[in-house]
Amino acid sequence: MPPSPTAVFRRPGFPLMYAALSTSALGDSVLLLVLGVWAKTLTGQNGSVGIVYLCMLVPALVAPFLGAWADGFRRKPLLIWTNVASALAVLPLTVVDDASDIWILYGVAVLYGLSFVIVPAGVNGLLKELLDDEALVDANSALATTKEAFRLFAPLAGAAMFAAWGGWTVAVVDAVSFLVAAVLIARIRVDEAAPQRHTAGLVDAMTSGVRLLVADRVLKHVLVGLGLTLLVVGFTESGIYAVLDAFGKPATYVAIVVMVQGIGAVLGGLASSWSVRHLGEVSTIVVSCVILATSMAVVALAGTIPVLLAASAVFGFGLPLMFVAYTTLIQRRTEQAVMARVTMAAEVVMSVPQAVSLAVGAVVVSLVPYRWAFGVITVVTLLGAAHVLWWLRDQLRPGTTTSTTSTTPPSTTPESTTPESTAPGGLAPVSTDGAPELPIDEDAALLTDLTDQLPGAAGTSAAGGVLLLGADQVERHHGPDHGDPQGDRHP
Repeated sequence: MPPSPTAVFRRPGFPLMYAALSTSALGDSVLLLVLGVWAKTLTGQNGSVGIVYLCMLVPALVAPFLGAWADGFRRKPLLIWTNVASALAVLPLTVVDDASDIWILYGVAVLYGLSFVIVPAGVNGLLKELLDDEALVDANSALATTKEAFRLFAPLAGAAMFAAWGGWTVAVVDAVSFLVAAVLIARIRVDEAAPQRHTAGLVDAMTSGVRLLVADRVLKHVLVGLGLTLLVVGFTESGIYAVLDAFGKPATYVAIVVMVQGIGAVLGGLASSWSVRHLGEVSTIVVSCVILATSMAVVALAGTIPVLLAASAVFGFGLPLMFVAYTTLIQRRTEQAVMARVTMAAEVVMSVPQAVSLAVGAVVVSLVPYRWAFGVITVVTLLGAAHVLWWLRDQLRPGTTTSTTSTTPPSTTPESTTPESTAPGGLAPVSTDGAPELPIDEDAALLTDLTDQLPGAAGTSAAGGVLLLGADQVERHHGPDHGDPQGDRHP
């Protein structure tokens, strides 16, 4: 009989970890929407809002290099000092006064984005130090559910604070949340193994994480399937406003849609642990894609507002299932010594289809009826589910995704490192479902593997999604659920 989902709170260290991540997530939820409102208030230009959130994506460009750097540190001190640095990074917002200070918002957004790149790598690593594989899904589920609950009220609270007392108060609240998180993490007792310093060249450092993902058959095909979803799901950012126009509703009605979606997301978070335990990570990801596709089909066919709201709730339900299953899969299948590299590589390869989706979606919804746009989202999302279902059909039962739990840093001596036993960059091999290890650090073998798997591959990603969601993908970086920084839960 599987343990109760609440049993994870009896594991040493996790209650403090949960409190720390929940506190910083609350601070994020309060500030992120305000950053966009603040930029609009200062300049009166919609473009300035887009620039703020674009600045948050800039650090993702250096994420592969940062992954190799972060793997050289123990996870606990990495998280402590990243939270302290994040607190200091938002304090310049307290001196913003008029439009001439807009550059401060942009600068803080870049630093905020840097935090979003580093924190999830540290979180995944520290959770793996604290918990066994069986408990990881419950930890991810609890954190995802809590953050979804915050999003029901925290953005509105931040907007109210901004209107009543000014943006500086929101910045202070967020800074305090980071400091509290740092203090709580510092109190966690954990005996971490000494990390391995990555001494290879710059190019190897920046590509090793991606090569490790490609070398793992399960992670690769999951990322391809979800990447297909992200190639179209960004259409909803602009498409939801076209839907509201068709129903004769003002743009502000999106707040109602977002609230309903949030309720569905809380329920999805509560159900995610059960789903992963009984269906397995891969099956849960397939189910979540089907749920998202179904909700998009309903939006395309909806004739009344109640039906539209029901579809948004269903969409919200599917997102945490995807986030929790994907995050648990990454944690279970990745060696501790390379956790930061793999986590950050997954973040980067996710950003490309997402950015394309947002840009193309803005054009598509202006050229075709919204029903067609949501129909395309439905079909492509189902194709993503079909890709995972076909290539990983042997992984659909729970317990079939082999976990990789060794945290011993691999040896770098010539005697213990051979092409047959070493992963890209001289790192420990990634599990391949019990199959014989291949010489994956050889270029020829890597190219052969890529060629064999090329049919159906169209991109990689992990958990995105924004029907009516926006900054969900930024906020998720401060916890295990793995973005589009567009304000909090905007469609």
